[in-house]
Amino acid sequence: MEKQVYRVGVIGATGMVGQRFLTLLEKHPLFRVNALLASARSAGKRYQDAVGDKWAMQSPVPPCFADMNVLDAEADAESLAGKVDFVFCAVNMKKDDIKALEEKYAKLEIPVVSNNSAHRFTPDVPMVIPEINADHLTVIPAQRKRLGTKRGFIAVKSNCSLQSYVPLLHPLQPFGIKAAAVCTYQAISGAGKTFDTMPEILDNIIPYIGGEEEKSEKEPLKIWGSVQNGQIVPAQKPVVTAQCLRVPVTDGHTAAVFVSFERKPTKEEILAAWKNFAGEPQKLALPSAPAQFIEYAEEDNRPQAKLDRMRGNGMAVTAGRLREDNLFDYKFVGLSHNTLRGAAGGAVLLAELLAAKSYFD
Repeated sequence: MEKQVYRVGVIGATGMVGQRFLTLLEKHPLFRVNALLASARSAGKRYQDAVGDKWAMQSPVPPCFADMNVLDAEADAESLAGKVDFVFCAVNMKKDDIKALEEKYAKLEIPVVSNNSAHRFTPDVPMVIPEINADHLTVIPAQRKRLGTKRGFIAVKSNCSLQSYVPLLHPLQPFGIKAAAVCTYQAISGAGKTFDTMPEILDNIIPYIGGEEEKSEKEPLKIWGSVQNGQIVPAQKPVVTAQCLRVPVTDGHTAAVFVSFERKPTKEEILAAWKNFAGEPQKLALPSAPAQFIEYAEEDNRPQAKLDRMRGNGMAVTAGRLREDNLFDYKFVGLSHNTLRGAAGGAVLLAELLAAKSYFD
């Protein structure tokens, strides 16, 4: 039987994450983009003209999008009702404005798959890493009841930095994680920058990324939480402490992780837990899912952003340097591609999961 193809809009299409969405959706087997939306200053222009010299992808603007007319994300929202099956949202606006915009689309019966942080702690909005907490999608009917919708809802992906360590901690939960400390070394594309637009990062490390440490410590607890009475109740443990630094790397967030357990596993048990871990995307063979979610690099000098960020087409998470620690039980290094697994790719995978579970129908 032929698979259903869903009509898709991309809100924030001219930004870096929006651009990444388009490169991923150009030939997607399930999703067909038929609406590009951005701010009022880009509205009415050809996409090629609207994005201009801001195009930051290595490949050129996909020809199928170059001549599309850009719509106003706010003023043209009503015109999309009935013309798209759902939208991706990746906008650069104030948090309250993003909340209002995403709820506007949801109430127009247009589901929203969001890359933004605005609704990550709305109790009935699932924040999903598809391999880890796909069960949180069951909160959507309660959200629809609150919004007064039949189809419309909001689902979000977690912060890009989490992808470099939460997927590596999650399979170790059966050993009883007591505490984890993480230091992330985050690529400039996470700030929507290139070396041309962020010259201050050259020969430099910036030891502060606004709001990032709070997200890195709080968001894992929601991901590890549970659905209760129409809301997601965050877990109370393990305690996670984080520091986040911006480093002169184009793509790829690296994490140095330290972890202690209630029952200390052997190194072999950790490696087996990583190797054997698979989630719903792998079981459902979703188009964007890596066959091997977690890969382990044996070499002492890996993972490296330049060499390992594209494992699994940029959707796998790479671990390395697993060893015992003098203060914690173990330490290791993790790596994920921040604009693929961490941003647009993670949102596309979430949308594939939502489609497989019939939430767009």
